[in-house]
Amino acid sequence: MTEKDKPWVMRTYAGHSTATASNALYRTNLAKGQTGLSVAFDLPTQTGYDPDSVMARGEVGKVGVPVPHLGEMRKLFQDIPLTSMNTSMTINATAMWLLAMYQVVAEEQAGAAPGGEVTPEDVAAQLAGTTQNDIIKEYLSRGTYVFPPEHSLRLISDMIAYTVHQIPKWNPINICSYHLQEAGATPTQELAYALCTAIAVLDQVKESGQVSEADFGKVVGRISFFVNAGVRFIEETCKMRAFVELWDEITRERYGVEDPKMRRFRYGVQVNSLGLTEAQPENNVQRIVLEMLGVTLSKNARARALQLPAWNEALGLPRPWDQQWSLRLQQVLAFESDLLEYDDIFDGSHVIEAKVAELVASARAEIDRVQAMGGAIAAVESGYMKQELVSAHAARRGRIENGEEKIVGVNVYETTEPSPLTADLDGAIMAADPRAEQSARASVEAWKAERDETAVAEALAALAATAKTDENLMPATLAAARAGATTGEWAGTLREVFGEFRAPTGVSGAVGATEAGTELSTVRDRVRATGEELGGRLRLLVGKPGLDGHSNGAEQVAVRARDAGFEVVYQGIRLTPEQIVSAAVAEDVHCVGLSILSGSHMELVPAVLDGLREAGVDDVPVIVGGIIPDSDGRRLRELGVAAVYTPKDFGLTEIMGGIVDVIREAHGLD
Repeated sequence: MTEKDKPWVMRTYAGHSTATASNALYRTNLAKGQTGLSVAFDLPTQTGYDPDSVMARGEVGKVGVPVPHLGEMRKLFQDIPLTSMNTSMTINATAMWLLAMYQVVAEEQAGAAPGGEVTPEDVAAQLAGTTQNDIIKEYLSRGTYVFPPEHSLRLISDMIAYTVHQIPKWNPINICSYHLQEAGATPTQELAYALCTAIAVLDQVKESGQVSEADFGKVVGRISFFVNAGVRFIEETCKMRAFVELWDEITRERYGVEDPKMRRFRYGVQVNSLGLTEAQPENNVQRIVLEMLGVTLSKNARARALQLPAWNEALGLPRPWDQQWSLRLQQVLAFESDLLEYDDIFDGSHVIEAKVAELVASARAEIDRVQAMGGAIAAVESGYMKQELVSAHAARRGRIENGEEKIVGVNVYETTEPSPLTADLDGAIMAADPRAEQSARASVEAWKAERDETAVAEALAALAATAKTDENLMPATLAAARAGATTGEWAGTLREVFGEFRAPTGVSGAVGATEAGTELSTVRDRVRATGEELGGRLRLLVGKPGLDGHSNGAEQVAVRARDAGFEVVYQGIRLTPEQIVSAAVAEDVHCVGLSILSGSHMELVPAVLDGLREAGVDDVPVIVGGIIPDSDGRRLRELGVAAVYTPKDFGLTEIMGGIVDVIREAHGLD
């Protein structure tokens, strides 16, 4: 088989920096050389709320495909034979539950029955695919977690042990350094924290005693990685070669895996969304191509699955045509270029070898630092890793603002001819179906009306009892899925046993603006003077309403506001509008800033405005930031929002000055 005949899975995956399309089949592509269809889809990664939950209102169908019960899983894969599929699920906190429903649907399709001609075990042995299932990065960047880290790690460990024995073709975990770079990680941090996550997972599996020494190599061989690729081509190429070297070293020396096939660094890539710009968005196409080359040109460290964002993600939800354009970029590279015809073109390069050695050494030092703290879980609970990511992101923002890091169309070469691609901005993005929430809620109601409530109650009670022991949770989870429990009920049952957790935000100890500069000094003076006029220090509440876990923007606003002299109230992610209003009243804030990247601003912002009005504090100005189309921005201002900020407003200090203006105007100053 030639290199071009080997399966190189190509997908578009528009949605990491914005909301995701609810139609999973937009991301369905037949990869050359595969025996079956490969589907990548975004599931409800948002911690398992039912569509009729308070937290889910306004966001159903915008932050993933709603699959609240077995009936919806059946519908999603109707007429698609799961035993001949390879399915990739972007799912983390509820990965065990989604895999259970997936397996049950496969059993139903095959007519499996205990003791029958086809058994559930026979079906499970044929299933192939991947569950992302990386909960540690959720605490650091993406935010879709509920349970405390040790319990979340138990779910992952149980699921890995189950798949090794029952679903041997399944990749039970896809460790995601992608989200770490989106949160500001340097190449060293991306390498170190991803590998520390892998170490924590492997250690947990080993300590659980559910996998024998003889089978442990299979666990290592089934771990895959999901990596980010930024625009710094040489650095990204060297980072991937460093990943390969370090993973081989860790699996051989720490875990004694002798088979080189089991030690292979298997990874897919979603190229960088952090660097996509709203200004001159057509430039994003060449950025995406350059990022794609960084993870494909080096054969010895080449991605086997590649996912590209769309050129207009910084504007809103990409349309199917935009996603198709990203897919065509990959197809031209794979089938028109000679990329796959040669050995590694970087072997023997002194420049590449030196940079790889530098990254390996720095990543190894950071891994040792985290391990000395007690490992990844301890570094999550202490807030160390989160604080380091927030600081790294703040440093990047500072470099962009002072011009040290040049972004074409943003802080250099800003003049532009009118673009036909953005002439109709309202038509340049796709709107989520407003009926999705109503449909999902009706689906849950109908499902509950038809099921055997006694069987569901017994299955959930058994799940809770198992959770209090050291038994593997997968069998009890499968039983709950077969009985008809919902996603929310499964998660709610485990909440009762495990409790809930709120990770450190990383804001309080983060290193922010290290150089005052004239602009920041001026804003500090205005913050101090305005506070004195109003009788105290200015207080800014930074709120993240709804299920949106993309907290990077909110964190950077909070850090810069702190450095500008504001007293900042930031409670982290997943707050209801009511909780934000209560905090605004209790803290007697001068301004409320809302960050929403899920596309649900038209539902959540009015809810906050109404709540402030009902609480008698509608004189507190509200500002909003996020991926907000111009038409929605105009409507929000009409509803009473004082200011709307989008990715084109990259100057955080300038935004701080704008907040002072808003506060002064609200109090009749100037």
